[in-house]
Amino acid sequence: MEVRFKDVNKFFVTSFLRKKVHAVADLSLTVQTGEILGIVGPNGAGKSTLLKILLGFIRHDAGTISIAGQPPSNPTVRTRMGYLPENPYYYDHLSAEDLMTFSAKTAGMPGDQIRPNIDRLLELLNLTHARKRKLRTYSKGMTQRAGICFALIHDPDLIIFDEPMSGLDPLGRKLVVDLVLDLKKQGKTI
Repeated sequence: MEVRFKDVNKFFVTSFLRKKVHAVADLSLTVQTGEILGIVGPNGAGKSTLLKILLGFIRHDAGTISIAGQPPSNPTVRTRMGYLPENPYYYDHLSAEDLMTFSAKTAGMPGDQIRPNIDRLLELLNLTHARKRKLRTYSKGMTQRAGICFALIHDPDLIIFDEPMSGLDPLGRKLVVDLVLDLKKQGKTI
């Protein structure tokens, strides 16, 4: 799915001094279908803000954004996106299997595809052994990998990861790099 930003701006007003902060300034870029784009910069540079604008969590103040030629708010476009937030929070009484089942059903995935996708992703992200354990018993790295499964369960065309390596050990990081490269080979936009 192609993603386009044209002259996008976002301002925030700080609550204490009422100072205007220009979080995203005149951003124009295109991410072609099947490309991987990494956004890097120091803390406070607007990286997460940009992703939240793309996802429709916050509104931009100027410019245009399109995903596959449609606005990000288009319901069809939204169902084709997978998202891993920077600081995910999941109901910790659920298992990874429960979490993924919920996500798949919410995305409208056909019932006969849910179990095979859960099995495939848990195997791919090395969580099969913990599929029925409550998320509250997971380490930070395991929770991060469960979040990646959550983002991918419905086989989205556009995948948005905000700090996907957070909390992962070296083997977990390699696992995610290999996964991202495999998703690119499948024609996914990341």
